[in-house]
Amino acid sequence: MTADTADLTDDETGRIREQRGWYFYDFACSVYSTSVVTVFLGPYLTSVAKAAADADGFVHPLGIPVRAGSVFAYSVSVSIVVAVLLMPLAGAVADRTGRKKPLLAAAAYVGSTATAGMFFLDGDRYLLGVALLIVANASLSVSMALYNAYLPQIATPEERDAVSSRGWAFGYTSGAFVLVLNLILYTGHESFGVSESTAVRICLASAGVWWGAFTLVPLSRLRDRRVVKEGGHPGGGSVGTGWRQLMATLRDMRRHPLTLSFLLAYLIYNDGVQTVISQASIYGSEELGLDQTTLITAVLLVQILAVAGALGMGRLARTHGAKRTILASLAVWTLILGAGYFLPAGEPVWFFGLAAAIGMVLGGSQALSRSLFSHLVPRGKEAEYFAAYEMSDRGLSWLGPLVFGLAYQVTGSYRDAILSLVIFFVIGFALLARVPVRRAVIEAGNPVPERI
Repeated sequence: MTADTADLTDDETGRIREQRGWYFYDFACSVYSTSVVTVFLGPYLTSVAKAAADADGFVHPLGIPVRAGSVFAYSVSVSIVVAVLLMPLAGAVADRTGRKKPLLAAAAYVGSTATAGMFFLDGDRYLLGVALLIVANASLSVSMALYNAYLPQIATPEERDAVSSRGWAFGYTSGAFVLVLNLILYTGHESFGVSESTAVRICLASAGVWWGAFTLVPLSRLRDRRVVKEGGHPGGGSVGTGWRQLMATLRDMRRHPLTLSFLLAYLIYNDGVQTVISQASIYGSEELGLDQTTLITAVLLVQILAVAGALGMGRLARTHGAKRTILASLAVWTLILGAGYFLPAGEPVWFFGLAAAIGMVLGGSQALSRSLFSHLVPRGKEAEYFAAYEMSDRGLSWLGPLVFGLAYQVTGSYRDAILSLVIFFVIGFALLARVPVRRAVIEAGNPVPERI
């Protein structure tokens, strides 16, 4: 029995305590993903960029002509490039020192502070919004890589699908609750004595406050562990630069080609998922002509149904296996995007129907992907491998927003932009279907769950 396995099985009370604390980081940071990225910042930053645009609708950061409607998508892409530089370094430090918690705290509070600073985004100060978005998004990516790396250490192989799904459910629960508060403030801003713009800025900033406040819970319950690498040697040594560590991690992953194959499939299909999440509000507001209240309500519907979807797909995975359940969800994602292309403008009921379908597959596809990957990670390299995973989750998901932004830049149509994302789900499905996950778990040196 390994040291990690003994730690898991001999102290069930401590394990459950850590799991409950772990859930609360999803509870803390998901409000940023929901209220900031998915609902408010895209349309609001676009409006600020339009206020700064020339007569042809272009802004000129660093002298480069950029259509105002593409600023948000491009900013997301840049934030991901920054994350790519930081995550391997953070993962290497965490694995070699065994001190993930201080790094998690630093990333969380840099991100939450940048988010709170969005209160000052007004007028034509779109560059401020771009800078804050880049810092907050990159910080979230780093913190999530460290947070996800705890999963193999706090849950037995048989528990991981359920624990990962509960984490996502906690996140969607907090997102839904805060969105209700946002909706009350936004729709009743006059009765609160604030302008619509100020109400949006309060909603943005409050997500940062929420993120920082509830991060205290996991920081009080999670514990750092002495690191033992493959072969039984304690972690140590110099860390080097982020790029050098990234190359070292990728070279090591070549020793586990099936793990790398899964990561490639995940990189592709999750790129589509993340782009749909970040660009849905712009599609609804700019192409379908829906007002902010409708968009908030639709996202609230996604949050509520995503809780049920994450828990329900977790149960399906226990019967049919995580891989088959994820493949089924990718087929549904493809149908969703096809339907989204044909949505009529100005009719919220059809947008709500699409939001309901997204909610049912969103949480489950993400939660099961995370738990499945946790079985493919060699012991002692959790943070490094989850840094690579997080690059697929957020860190390398720059291609989708870039394709979306370019499609709109070239065609001027958000319908064409949304349809362009279908290719990510089709290719991701094909790649995942080819991965023999049971053999991948064995080759990573981990125990194989009964259903996977």
